[in-house]
Amino acid sequence: MSDLRDSARATLAGWHAPTPSQQALREAYLGIIDAREDVCRRSCLPGHLTASALVLDPDGNACLVHHKIVGAWLQPGGHVEETTDETLADAALREAGEETGLPDLVIDPVPVHLDVHPITCRGSAGPTRHFDVRFLVLAPHVPPVVSAESHDVRWFAPAEWTSLRTELQETLAAARQRQLDPRRG
Repeated sequence: MSDLRDSARATLAGWHAPTPSQQALREAYLGIIDAREDVCRRSCLPGHLTASALVLDPDGNACLVHHKIVGAWLQPGGHVEETTDETLADAALREAGEETGLPDLVIDPVPVHLDVHPITCRGSAGPTRHFDVRFLVLAPHVPPVVSAESHDVRWFAPAEWTSLRTELQETLAAARQRQLDPRRG
């Protein structure tokens, strides 16, 4: 196993999933990690690991990106890079910095949420799945910077979360609970 793959397995094996559905996803993630040597590469067409960041400021505002390809407000995140990322948390933190331009980011290395979604990656031979591992990232409330991957980047107050997709609302709420009570992770 590669170091990143070993690290991903250890992170998920030690994670206490908060719900039965998250526990089922954790087991599925562990299964694909064990089955596929290439699970950290986007060329793994059955699906590959990705990492994303639920970026919150001290008041619980969420920094989200309006993704160019997806055309929706999302948390920053993306593919893991085996050459630079030692852990899934490293990948989430790197992606958060690249996609928001925010300084002084601090990550909680314990996952908050798992999500599997179908997608066609750039340069891919066909549809695949992202096995996304989501982490809480704390940031100062400063203006974010729009990256080449996004139409916009901005802070959303918790009262504005109702305008977002239901799944994202729920994931942000879980991140906010973790922020308020770090023992929950």
